[in-house]
Amino acid sequence: MSRVCQVTGTKVMVGNNVSHSKRRTKRKFFPNLFKKKFYFPEEDRWISLTVSANGIRTINKNGLNAALKSAREKGFITTI
Repeated sequence: MSRVCQVTGTKVMVGNNVSHSKRRTKRKFFPNLFKKKFYFPEEDRWISLTVSANGIRTINKNGLNAALKSAREKGFITTI
């Protein structure tokens, strides 16, 4: 499983750990991902998505159908 949100496209970012002495070492910032099932009433079935917390908020605000449509247009989802 790659660490990418299927709705927003959020993925792992790279940055620095900065110590008290300002020494910098590389680290990763992981997105807040969940495996979640959503009911898709247009097809009368449940679908399983890997979504971030922000992606869940997007689905709640715009609706599942609109969120999936925009994710397909942006290339985050190929098939469901």
